[in-house]
Amino acid sequence: MAAKGKNRAEFERWMRQAERDLESARSNAKAGFHEWACFISQQAAEKALKAFLYGKGERTVVGHSILALLNRVDRYSPIKKGLKNAKRLDEVYIPSRYPNGLEEGSPTEFYDHEDAKQCIELAALVISRVKEQSET
Repeated sequence: MAAKGKNRAEFERWMRQAERDLESARSNAKAGFHEWACFISQQAAEKALKAFLYGKGERTVVGHSILALLNRVDRYSPIKKGLKNAKRLDEVYIPSRYPNGLEEGSPTEFYDHEDAKQCIELAALVISRVKEQSET
């Protein structure tokens, strides 16, 4: 069932930011800031999943884990099917920002174009699936 009324407004508010974050991730990747593209992709997916939950009327949606949010969303809709690899975004949440999240080096040296591309594709897929499922 699609979100209605205030739930719909909250869904749309969070989705606007998720889509904006995805645009930012693409811009960062293009500029060579691959670590930030990875992190912002995680943020885009997180906000899209939270949008879904707010759209279903949930009041408090906390946490940053894509896998945990997917499991929560899955209670309403089989969104997790086809998004198994989205949990990869959990792996970039800390190490893409902090040098001590990596064994050695820094995020700018660790993350590359392929990492950014993969994270952006995963976030775009999450956003797309959330939109599809919120319309049903």
